[in-house]
Amino acid sequence: MASLSAMGYATNYIPCSTSFFPKKPPQFNNRRRNPVVKFTCKAKNGETSPGKFDRRDVLLGLGGLYSTSLAANPMALANPVFPDYKNCIDATQPNKTPINCCPPPVDPSRVKDFFPSATTVNIRKPAHSFEVGSDYYKKYTSAIIKMKNLSPSDPRNFRQQANVHCANCDEGYTQSGSPKLFYSVHNSWLFFPWHRWYVYFFEKICQNLIDDDTFTLPFWNWDAPEGMQIPSIYNSGLTSPLYDCFRNPEHLPPTVIDLEWSYGEKPVDPKIQIENNLSTMYKQMITQSKTPSDFFGKAYRAGDDTPDVKTTAGQIEKTPHNIMHSWTGTSDDRSNPVDLDRDWLFTSFIFYNEEAKPVRVSIKDCLDITKLGYKYEDVPIPWLDAKPKPRAKAKTLPSAPDPAQVFPITLDKPINVIVKRPKKSGTGSSEEILVIEGIEYDRRNYVKINVYINEDDVNACRSNNTEFLGSFSNLPHGHQMTANGSTKFRISQVLEELGARDYDKVLVTLIPKSNPVKINGIKIEFEDS
Repeated sequence: MASLSAMGYATNYIPCSTSFFPKKPPQFNNRRRNPVVKFTCKAKNGETSPGKFDRRDVLLGLGGLYSTSLAANPMALANPVFPDYKNCIDATQPNKTPINCCPPPVDPSRVKDFFPSATTVNIRKPAHSFEVGSDYYKKYTSAIIKMKNLSPSDPRNFRQQANVHCANCDEGYTQSGSPKLFYSVHNSWLFFPWHRWYVYFFEKICQNLIDDDTFTLPFWNWDAPEGMQIPSIYNSGLTSPLYDCFRNPEHLPPTVIDLEWSYGEKPVDPKIQIENNLSTMYKQMITQSKTPSDFFGKAYRAGDDTPDVKTTAGQIEKTPHNIMHSWTGTSDDRSNPVDLDRDWLFTSFIFYNEEAKPVRVSIKDCLDITKLGYKYEDVPIPWLDAKPKPRAKAKTLPSAPDPAQVFPITLDKPINVIVKRPKKSGTGSSEEILVIEGIEYDRRNYVKINVYINEDDVNACRSNNTEFLGSFSNLPHGHQMTANGSTKFRISQVLEELGARDYDKVLVTLIPKSNPVKINGIKIEFEDS
C-alpha cells in the first residue's frame, strides 16, 4: 500500500545514532517566529469493478481524461490552495511541543515548473522481498548514508527531507494570502498526490546519490499476510541507516501489524490478527469508500479552514494510515475527485529535486506514474476475499436510551444508544449514513473511537465482523485547536448483511480507546447517489 523512505512510518525526526548526522542543520531565516494564530482495486482475473480501486495507482486514468476534457489553461476558473513558502513558522510535534522544521527557503516566483516525461519505467517491489545484506540492501543503505552525510544546508539532506514533510504535514506554513489559516496536506484531497510527489523526489535523490537511475524505493506491502510486519531491512540493528530506535519495541518482528490498533492493546494470535487486518482493508477500501470523497478526502481550496480528520479526511487516511503511524511509532507520541475539479488538478507544490534545485509540480502531472518512471510490482490482493461476516444475524436489540437522552456527552466510557432510522422520501437510489456529530477534542491529542452497530456483546466482536463499523482516529497534527465536526459510516449494505433491513431502529455502540472527547449527537440520514 505505501512506499517507504528510510523514515518508514515513524512520526519523529530524531536520529537513533548521531553518527549519521555530523552537524546540526542551520535554522533558516524564512521562519516567521510569531504567527498570527496559535491555535480500482483490481478485481479478480484482471477485471475492474466500479466499487474497487487499483490501490497502487489510485490517481491513474485522470491524466488521459484531463487532456481531452479541459482547456489548456483553465487556471482563471480555479481556486487551488497554496502554502506561503516564504514564511515558515513553528510546526507542532505529536507531543504538543513546537518544532522548527523549516526547510531551506524558496521564492516561488523564481521556481521553475517541472513536468515528468520518463522514457523508462522501473519497478517498485515489496520491502519484505529484500534481505539484509543483499545487493539491493547495500544500494539502499548507501543512498541513505550519503543523504545523511550531505551538508546540513543541502535541501537533499536526510533531515531536510524530513523537514519538508514536517512543515507541510504539521502546519509549518500558513495559506498564501490567508495568514490566519494554517496549511496542511493532510485530511483532504491533497493527501495522496502530495505524498506521491514527496516519495518521487526522495527516490530521485537516492538515484542521484548512488548514480543509479534504476534504483527504486520499496513499498511496505502491509495489506498482504507476507508483508504484515516491519520488513527485516528496517530492523537490522543500530548500525544500519534504515534502523529507527524510536519504533515501538513491542511491535518489532515477528509481531503482526494491527490495522485497528489502540494504545495499550497487546498483540493477539497472529492468524486471528491477519484475518482482522484483511477484513479491515475490505471494509475501508470497499464498504466505506463508495465515492471519490470517501476515498481521497474532501475538497480543500484557498480560503478554507485547516482540514480536519473528522470532516474532510478520506477513509484510507483515517484507517489504516493513521493507525499505522501510531502502531509503528513509540508509545510516546474509484473515480477521481469531483470529476476533474480544477482546484485539485492545478494545486501545486514545491520540492527540491535531485540537483538540490526547487521545482514546482502540479497534481495533474503525477496522475500517471509511468510518466514518473516507475510502477509497482503486481502482487496479490488477498483482502478482496476478506469480506467481514456477521457475528450473529437478526438480533433482538437490547434496551438503550435514544440520542436526545444521552448527548451531549464526554465519551470516557462505552455507551449504547438506540437510533431511529429515517423514512426514505422520493425515488431513486440512496445510501443510509450513520453520522456522529459534533466531535470535539484537541487536535494535538491522539484520539480513537470504535463504532459498532447492532452488537449486544462488543467483547465477542472482532474487527472481521460486520457489526464493527470501524473507528474514528486522529493522529496528532498541527497547532492547538479544538476540532469540531462529524464522522460518517455507510450502513445500508451492513444492515442488509445483518438481516436488519426492516428494522426501524438500530443499536449504536461507541467505545473510547484513547483520550476522552465530547460528542454532541448521533443520527442516520440519507445520501443520494
